[in-house]
Amino acid sequence: MSAPQISTPAGFAPAFAVGFAGPAGDLSQVSRSSPLPVGIAAPVSNAASVEGEAIASLLAGPFRPDGQAPVVVTLDGDWSGEARLQRSTDDGVTLHDLRVAGLDWGVFTANGSEQVWSESEAGATFWLDISIASGTCSYRVSQ
Repeated sequence: MSAPQISTPAGFAPAFAVGFAGPAGDLSQVSRSSPLPVGIAAPVSNAASVEGEAIASLLAGPFRPDGQAPVVVTLDGDWSGEARLQRSTDDGVTLHDLRVAGLDWGVFTANGSEQVWSESEAGATFWLDISIASGTCSYRVSQ
């Protein structure tokens, strides 16, 4: 395939180059063999995790996220029941179930570790509502 023809009144187009500081500190021009070195980086969270063991039903929290990293729920143990992550904007006075597209979200009935929610509102807190039918559930809410 041939290169496209330049069709402007002047018959030319100005050329611009993008570059970055290479390993030696000199200009390295961006190309297919030398792509722009970029990556998505989220700051490390300093949020204190909420963790413990549930042998009876309980409400664990609050978990206070401190950035854009996902909220993670980890459950382990020999248990049966349900664990439901809930969100509050009034420090736990009112708890709201998480929903995505109108469906329940953040509801667990088995062991595992899952990124559940990304929070962007300052002051929002999360609570883990655990209903134990039997056994012991180790839980952790973190970021």
